[in-house]
Amino acid sequence: MAQSANMNVMIATARKAGRALAKDFREVANLQVSVTGASDFVARSDMYADKVVREELLAARPTYGYLAAESAQIEGKDPTRRWIVDAMVGVTNFQHGMPHYAVTIALQHKGEIVAGVMYDAAQDECFFAEKGQGAWMNETRMRVSGRRSLSDCVFATGLPSSGRSDLPQALADLAQLLPASSGVRNLGAAALDMAYVAVGRVDGFWGRRLQLWDIAAGMIIVKEAGGFSESIQPSGDPLQDGTIIAANDQVFAPFSKTIRKNS
Repeated sequence: MAQSANMNVMIATARKAGRALAKDFREVANLQVSVTGASDFVARSDMYADKVVREELLAARPTYGYLAAESAQIEGKDPTRRWIVDAMVGVTNFQHGMPHYAVTIALQHKGEIVAGVMYDAAQDECFFAEKGQGAWMNETRMRVSGRRSLSDCVFATGLPSSGRSDLPQALADLAQLLPASSGVRNLGAAALDMAYVAVGRVDGFWGRRLQLWDIAAGMIIVKEAGGFSESIQPSGDPLQDGTIIAANDQVFAPFSKTIRKNS
C-alpha cells in the first residue's frame, strides 16, 4: 500500500522504540522478586523508549510540535502540526510481565488527527492509518467486526486502579452492559483496545479519564477501519474531555446509548 513520508517515519520510529521495549521486557521476569527493582527498571525502559521516539520524530520533522506522556511539551515552529506520543501504553502490564503493551504515535494537523500508528512489539503487530487511506495491520487491511447485536459483542474498557474515585461510575457502566453483551475485557492498554476494535477482536471500547495520547492514534485507526468514535458526552470532543466510545458501525448506536445512560 502507498504510504506518505510521514507515515514511513512514524512506523519506523514506533518499531525502533518497540524493539528496545521488547529487549527490556525479556528482563522483567527476572526482576519480579524485587518490586522496587522491577518498577525502577520499567521506568527507565519507558524513558528510554520516549527518548528514542522524541529524537527520531524531531530529527525527521524538526518544525513539528511534540506532546508526550513522559516528556515536556515542545512548541514547534509549525503551529499547525504536532506529534502526540506515548512510548509505552500498558506500563502496568509491562511491569508485571504481561506481553500487552505498545508504542503509540499520532500526527495532528490543524486540530485534526490525520495519522496514527501503534506498534505491539510482543506480537509484532503494527496498526496504522492515514486519513483517507484505510487502516492496516502490518500488510493486511483492517475492518471492524460485522456483529449487529449487543448480545453477540465483546467490549473492552479500563477499570479504575487504587486511589481513583470513579469506581462507582465504572460499576454502573458494567451493570448496564454486562447483562446485554457477551462480556467485557479489561486488557490494560486503552490505545491497544482501540486497535482491537479496528481489527475486529473486540466490538467496542469505552473509557473515561483518558489522556490525549491514549486515544489520538486509535481514533483515526478506528475511523479508517469503518468504525465510529465519539465522546461519551454527546456534544463533547474526546480530545478535549478525555472520554470516548468506539465501536463498529453496526452496534455503535445501541452501545453508546447504553454507556451514556450513566453520564
